[in-house]
Amino acid sequence: MFKDQIGKQSNKVKNTVERGAVKKFAEAIGDLHPIFVDEATGKNSRYQANIAPPTFPRVFEYGVIEGMNLPNKGLIHGEQTFHYVRPLLVGEDVYCFSKVKDYFEKKGNFGEMGFLVLENYGEDAQGNLIFSSTSTIVISEAVRKVLVR
Repeated sequence: MFKDQIGKQSNKVKNTVERGAVKKFAEAIGDLHPIFVDEATGKNSRYQANIAPPTFPRVFEYGVIEGMNLPNKGLIHGEQTFHYVRPLLVGEDVYCFSKVKDYFEKKGNFGEMGFLVLENYGEDAQGNLIFSSTSTIVISEAVRKVLVR
């Protein structure tokens, strides 16, 4: 179903690590560590700035992969991992894009399921990698039937 998408990637999208968004995200996950929200703590840290929580890239936009038409409903967020070269600094711009890493299908108790593996990347303005993440989207049999039509 999505095998022809493997290797395709989206255009890069500029995202800003905004102080207010970081604070709201930290509140939402229940982790108001001072390195995320207190300006004095950030200025006195080794980064000389506040940083974003490790899972913050979930809120970024990653662009559109041409020909990738996933439905807005019925998908299951599976596994996700993050790898950081360095933390995200509050106030910086991050250029993000996605790439289709793999697609495979398995038969399970709930029928034939599809597994779409995406890699997301965030780079600085010079193109240096800041972070990458890998996520698996589970596509249920019911959603697969709709997509096949």
